[in-house]
Amino acid sequence: MLGCPVNSFAILRVFFIGRPLILSSIRKDAGKEVHTMAERSARPRIKIPKTRSERVWDLIGAVSYFGSVLFLAVVWERLPASVPAHFNAAGEVDRWGSKGELLLLPMMGAFIFFLLHILEKFPEIHNYPRRFNEKNAASFYLASRKMMNQIKNICLAIFAFLLFESASIALGWRDGIGIWLLPIMTAALLFPIVIGIVRQKRIK
Repeated sequence: MLGCPVNSFAILRVFFIGRPLILSSIRKDAGKEVHTMAERSARPRIKIPKTRSERVWDLIGAVSYFGSVLFLAVVWERLPASVPAHFNAAGEVDRWGSKGELLLLPMMGAFIFFLLHILEKFPEIHNYPRRFNEKNAASFYLASRKMMNQIKNICLAIFAFLLFESASIALGWRDGIGIWLLPIMTAALLFPIVIGIVRQKRIK
């Protein structure tokens, strides 16, 4: 994000651009293309209960998001008129903006949450390799849903962290976010995608 308290758009690029590039590795299976849209519409709809890990991830995301909103509400009156609005690659503030810009972070977090939550609820519309069939559909659905669930909640945690860091710098608690933040955020988002791909590769 390095560009609206660590550029919120960088996170969006990682997910909406980086994810399709990575998922392209599973768009072919033994030289065959993935299912067409017509085939997708014929996929079975299977109700799969949420797993314990998904509930834990949901808890992490909810605590992170609502905790950051509560934190912002508590320190709002103490924040100066100008707050960090952009960071360079070294994690140093290179642009300041009004504290109202901090509201963009929870707003973008909410947008990402609802978008990914909808995708999470309908795994039958996700991309799957040609070997997908009615017998292994539940396994594919669960693997893909888990990946979407983790990405959703990691995004919430990242936006919460960025909000806390930006406010902390504005209040004089910290000097910068450090050079490693962007690589760590990118790795955090790519990790569940890679794990999800590996899980799908193992499905017979």
